[in-house]
Amino acid sequence: MTGSAHPAAGDAFGPLPLSALFTGEHAWCAEKVLAAEDLPEAMPLGAFFRSGAFAQAIDRMEEARGACDRRALASFWSLYYFAALTIPYVVAGRAHQALPVSLEAMTIALGEDGLPRAFGLDGAGTLSEADIEDLPGLVTPLVTAHLREAVALMSAHGGLAPKLAWNNAAVYIDYAFNATARTRPDGAASADHGWAARPLFVEATLKDGSANPFRGCLRHDPGPEGAPLCRRRVCCLRYLLPGVASCGELCALPDQRKRALETTA
Repeated sequence: MTGSAHPAAGDAFGPLPLSALFTGEHAWCAEKVLAAEDLPEAMPLGAFFRSGAFAQAIDRMEEARGACDRRALASFWSLYYFAALTIPYVVAGRAHQALPVSLEAMTIALGEDGLPRAFGLDGAGTLSEADIEDLPGLVTPLVTAHLREAVALMSAHGGLAPKLAWNNAAVYIDYAFNATARTRPDGAASADHGWAARPLFVEATLKDGSANPFRGCLRHDPGPEGAPLCRRRVCCLRYLLPGVASCGELCALPDQRKRALETTA
């Protein structure tokens, strides 16, 4: 596994502090999830959405970028939100530590550009005995404690389509789980065809029996020379924002994939 090590000290003394939990290529996660007391400028996350602060953040982005499609702005904002939340959550979970991610117990701080900068957590969480190779099981608590409500709030107060929001979250969960996958020592092909996160995107239900909102969000298509290419089901709309780079082959829209290839040719 890359990005974090099993918290051996935590096994004896409890969960590692957030500042010590993330190492290597994912050390940056310690700047995205902090103890709430270390983020005094943050505001309660539930109040952030319900008070109009979320809509104001989108307004700030629109003022900085000029007239833009607000759906695209809300989607772009959510990409930062989901990256800062889900990558640290999955990386920590793979290191046997369950972060406390109840939406109503968290805080959020924004950058000057209005984009999510960091989350404040109510402690470092708990040691977990969950199967770290079971992605649907790993993310079920995240979905039930946070993501379902966050997606609903983004839809109600920012006009972000739920299917788009779930797809945006899926991309970062997929990245984090694949990036921390164990390498088979024998080099043999695995049942997931080299896509460690695949079960999350094909199973109909999560571990609690509820509908799996990630089902079908991502797929692998054959690419050049047989190499698989990961593709979204729903476009993130970033192509509608001037100056924002295309997501290239990941894009759900064939026309946008074609343009990306022409640009890099």
